[in-house]
Amino acid sequence: MSKICAIAGGSGAGKTTLARMVHEVLIEDADHLAIDWYYKDLSHITMEERRAVNYDHPDSLEFELFGEHLDDLRNGKPVLAPQYDFATHTRTTDVITVKARPVVVADGILLLAVPEVRPRYDHAVFVDVPEQVRLERRVKRDVAERGRDADDIVRQWNEFVAPMHTELVQPSMAFADRVVTMDEDFTAVARDIANHLLANGAR
Repeated sequence: MSKICAIAGGSGAGKTTLARMVHEVLIEDADHLAIDWYYKDLSHITMEERRAVNYDHPDSLEFELFGEHLDDLRNGKPVLAPQYDFATHTRTTDVITVKARPVVVADGILLLAVPEVRPRYDHAVFVDVPEQVRLERRVKRDVAERGRDADDIVRQWNEFVAPMHTELVQPSMAFADRVVTMDEDFTAVARDIANHLLANGAR
């Protein structure tokens, strides 16, 4: 049976970085699951229509499937997590096997904003980082890793990301067991989170 650690926060806050660091501390005692893998496939609409989608709203994600996978992991069953191509906004045919190790570290901006999945978490972390820092990181990442255009990234940020952060993401910090700021040492934070999970039965 897996303990689920959810790491949430705004786009560009460093959620995935922290999740991977917790995973590295725990090594064979943990696996990683990203809500970004669960974006709905949009291959049935045009690229122009895909650019107009609000990807920062819960409706853009398959939270029902994500919740089912969390339940399977909590019950000791591995899951086949979908994979997503951010350049084309479509699901690929690939899957990743996520094992039901003592700890599963999940990350995503909306993990604490959706009431239906919150009860499944054993420990919730929110990474709180100023907007300008997050935007700069988002542009750099999406250009380098996702083949996106910088102007389009800023457009999407102003149209969707920032409003959804204000409406849904930032308020969800209230549901976190721990809030992490950019001034903290992520190495030490990751070690603390891992120790907390292990001390509370993740073995």
